[in-house]
Amino acid sequence: MNLGNMTFDNGILHLANWMGNVIMPTIAAAFIIIAILQFSKGQEFSHSMYGALACLLVSGLTRAFETFASQAAWNNPDLYWISIRTLIDWVANVILPVYAASQVAAMALRLGIFSLVHPTSGWLRHFVTAALCLMVSGLLRLAEFFVAHGTGGVT
Repeated sequence: MNLGNMTFDNGILHLANWMGNVIMPTIAAAFIIIAILQFSKGQEFSHSMYGALACLLVSGLTRAFETFASQAAWNNPDLYWISIRTLIDWVANVILPVYAASQVAAMALRLGIFSLVHPTSGWLRHFVTAALCLMVSGLLRLAEFFVAHGTGGVT
């Protein structure tokens, strides 16, 4: 019988992966079922939905930590820099465009047929927020392009 690389650390790693990627989404499904049943009876269902969201966040955070931790060796002096750069890149290129889309949807919901163009208008604030999110994301993409296609220094 070949036990392979059976160590305590390896066992904890597999336990964390199993809990985060199998058990927590299953418990989230149970919370969603409970929320649907509570909703159908006219009861408060938000606690069950928050429980489902928390279970799915555990699964997603497990995957995110695996990605951030496995980008360089443990003794690489640039490990923290690589992790921070990856986090900023992910937030600017994934989260900000999604947030901009949600702000455009909120703007569409607040925009009436006869809305005034005024700085205190709610829809204008949503529009400016979406534009700023996309601007930051675009400027980061532009900076990444210049760094990737640079000439190797100033001569």
